Amino acid sequence: MRLVWTALVCCASIGCGHAAATSTLGLHECRLEHPLRLTSIAARCGTLEVAENPAEPGGAAIGLSIALVPALNRRAAAAPLFLLAGGPGQAASDLYAGNAGAFSRINRDHDIVLLDQRGTGRSAPLACEYPDDWNAAADQLPQLREATVACLAKFGDRVRYYTTSIAVVDLDRVRRALGYSAIDLYGSSYGTRVAELYMRRFPQAVHAVILDGVTYPGQTIGPDTPSDGERALDLIVQRCERSADCAGAYPALRAELADLRRRFGPERRPLDLPDPGSGLPLHVEFTRNMLNAALRFLSYNSAEASLLPALLHQAATGNLGPLAAQTIMLARQIGDQLSSGMQNSVICSEDVPRFAVSGRDRQRIAQTYQGVDQLDALAVICAVWPRGPADADLHDALNSDIPTLLLSGEADPVTPPGDAARAASGLRHRRLVVLTGEGHGQLATGCVPKLMAEFLDRADPDALDTTCLDRHRPAPFFLGFSGPAP
Repeated sequence: MRLVWTALVCCASIGCGHAAATSTLGLHECRLEHPLRLTSIAARCGTLEVAENPAEPGGAAIGLSIALVPALNRRAAAAPLFLLAGGPGQAASDLYAGNAGAFSRINRDHDIVLLDQRGTGRSAPLACEYPDDWNAAADQLPQLREATVACLAKFGDRVRYYTTSIAVVDLDRVRRALGYSAIDLYGSSYGTRVAELYMRRFPQAVHAVILDGVTYPGQTIGPDTPSDGERALDLIVQRCERSADCAGAYPALRAELADLRRRFGPERRPLDLPDPGSGLPLHVEFTRNMLNAALRFLSYNSAEASLLPALLHQAATGNLGPLAAQTIMLARQIGDQLSSGMQNSVICSEDVPRFAVSGRDRQRIAQTYQGVDQLDALAVICAVWPRGPADADLHDALNSDIPTLLLSGEADPVTPPGDAARAASGLRHRRLVVLTGEGHGQLATGCVPKLMAEFLDRADPDALDTTCLDRHRPAPFFLGFSGPAP
C-alpha cells in the first residue's frame, strides 16, 4: 500500500489523469485516514458550497466535502469513478479509505472521486445519539423518541433537505465543477439507489455503472429486511451442515441456534467481560436484542459468518462472552461510520410513507429473529422527523441503456439476489453476477476488483469474462477460536 501512496503524492496536480483543465473547484493536498486509523492515502481535497434548501439559492449554504484520488497513469483518459456509499449514512471517503486496495486496479487509469453525500462525513453531517442496537428493545421506544427529538433540537427543520433526490443534484454539480463530461459510478447498498436515480436524471453524464448489493428502484427499505435476514441465516447454517469439517465440529448447530432463540426472548443474562475496544471491565446484559444484533451483524459477509457457528456453539454451552464481544465490536464499527440523522431523512421521506404492513404481515415478520422491532422503531422516529422532497418517479422502474454490472451475494441478508434481478429487468445493457455463499457487498471479494476494472475499461457487460469466479469459495468456517481447518 505504501507504494500506492508514493505514486499518488507524485501526482499532486488537479491536471492528473482525467481531471479536466476546466475544473472550477480548487483542491489541496490531503490524506484520507482508514476508519480504524490503520493507514492513510494521499488525495486532493476541496469543498463545494451549495444551497441547503435548493428552493432558496441565496439562503443558507452547506459545504460538500470532495476528495479526488488521481489516476496513477498521468496520460489516462478514462472516465473518473465516483463512489456512492451505503447506509444510508455512510460517507464515500470512509468507504474508500477502508477498501482502497479493492480499487487499486481501477485507480491505475481512473481518477476516483469521493463526494461525501450531504449529511455524511464532512458534508454537514447529521449525527444523532441513539441507544446501541442491542438496547433498542420495544420497552425503550419512549427513549428512542426522546433521542430523536433531541437530535431535531440540534439540527432543526432543515434535516428535510438531505434526501436522495437532492443528493443526485449535488452529485452532478460536483461533476461539472471538476470539469468531467462523463463519469462512472460505483454504488454500494443504499448507494445503488443514488446511482439508479442519477442514471435516470443525468443519463448523458454516465459512462458505466457498478451496482453492488443492489436495491431495486421500487424497493421500500424496511419491511422485507427481517425475512431477508432469516433467509441469509438459514443459508449460512445450511452451508455449515454441508461442510464435513463444520458439521463435524458443530453437529447440533441448528438445534443450538433454535434453543438460543427460545431462551433469549424472556431470559436476560448479566455479563461482565473485557471491553473489546479498550480491555477495561464492561457490564452488559445479554438479551434477545443482543442475540438478534449478533445474528444480523455476523450474517453480513462470509468472513464474519465464518465465526458464527463457533460463537453460537460457545453461547449454547453457556459461554456468551465471545458472541457478545464480537457483536459490540461490530456494532461500534458500523455506528462510527453512519450518520443516523441523514439515515432518518432518507428513510422517513422515501420509505416509511410507503409502508403497508398488514396484521398478517406483522405476524409473519414477528416469526423472524429480527421481529418487528425495526419497523416499530422507524415508526416512532418518523412520526416526529420532518419529511423532505422525494422525486415522484424515485420508485418507478428504471429503463436504461447505460452499461451496468450488478453484483450480488447468494446469502445477502439485506439485498438478496432477487433484488438485483428486479433492478436488472429494465437495464438493457447489463450483467448480473451472483457470488455463491457470499453476503452483502462484493467489492473486495476474490477476483471482483479485477472484474470491476475490466468492466469500466471496456463498458461491455457481454464481453466480461467471469470465469475467475468459478474457483471462488466463501471463507471457511472456524472450527474453534484458532481458525478454520488447514
